[in-house]
Amino acid sequence: MSLKIHHLSCGSMCPLGKRLINGHGGLLETAEMCCHCLLIESADGLVLVDTGLGSADVRNPAQLGRAFTLITRPKLLLEETALHQVQALGFKPSDLRHIVVTHLDLDHAGGLPDFPDAQVHVFKPEHHAAMERPSLGEKGRYRPAHFAHRPKWVLHETSAGERWNGFDSIRTLPGSSDEILLVPLIGHTRGHCGVAVNTGSGWLMHCGDAYFFRDEVNPQHTYCTPGLRMFQSIVQIDGKQRHANQARLRELAGTKGKEVELFCAHDPVELARYAA
Repeated sequence: MSLKIHHLSCGSMCPLGKRLINGHGGLLETAEMCCHCLLIESADGLVLVDTGLGSADVRNPAQLGRAFTLITRPKLLLEETALHQVQALGFKPSDLRHIVVTHLDLDHAGGLPDFPDAQVHVFKPEHHAAMERPSLGEKGRYRPAHFAHRPKWVLHETSAGERWNGFDSIRTLPGSSDEILLVPLIGHTRGHCGVAVNTGSGWLMHCGDAYFFRDEVNPQHTYCTPGLRMFQSIVQIDGKQRHANQARLRELAGTKGKEVELFCAHDPVELARYAA
């Protein structure tokens, strides 16, 4: 059965340096970055893949941290929150049964408090990193305010034999007829995952922050803009694994491109393809 999937931008970020980030425009122009999330109408109710920024972030930007707001310059609009967009589509917040996160960085988990009744599915190493915040960088990227409501965590681990197109995978809703998989893609964070969704006519793969610019997974012409290349290197936990997983995604795009569509969290050009 085909799933109905909505592609949402749940947060707009506007750092300076459009040429360095988007690949065109001036060095001092405002760049465009989105928070690409999925809202899935599944057999078990609504499923949200990542949340973007939340309504409490809009009301109180200080909880995002000074560094994030100064560098990314988020718009912070209530109408861009997942909560507002779910309601605009005619649903109640309680209709959202599950949230599957690629990772728990603040721009991917900020909307968790808006859906306190949802089960939150996360790779166990990512949950541990977000709760323990063992390094200075992790103290900045994971914000306690996003978890203060005590989410209904569902922690997932890999198990032998669960494979998807050569990758380890974890079925998040094992009792469901819908296939929504966590696919570990470590490197950006300790427990970063992609989320693969069987649409009924093919697979969508939300790669989260495994890459930031569309041509990073282009097997014919691999490229990343200088600003995004530098940013990824600064915030990565494990560069060797991150690069290895990008190479695996390029291979997937080259061999399964007609069966699997890849997109990342922050490329507005990729989002526009689906919005169209």
